[in-house]
Amino acid sequence: MIIKVFGPGCSKCKETEHIVREAVEASGMPADVEKVSDLRDMMAAGVLSTPAVSIDGALVCSGRVPSREEVVSWIMTAAEKA
Repeated sequence: MIIKVFGPGCSKCKETEHIVREAVEASGMPADVEKVSDLRDMMAAGVLSTPAVSIDGALVCSGRVPSREEVVSWIMTAAEKA
């Protein structure tokens, strides 16, 4: 599972990355978390506002900081589909 956190590096983007990493640990699922700050990569992924999160290429959140519980549920849903 590949989880990408998109954002230029603002405080909300850093908070989102921290929450995603905590959620991965809490879920117990194997996942690679990548931070994406390149504008071209964000545009290619369809990100219009940051922070944003994608799981295996599917954008699951954009323009807000998700809760840890939300991220865990996204991870579990993605794992069920795999």
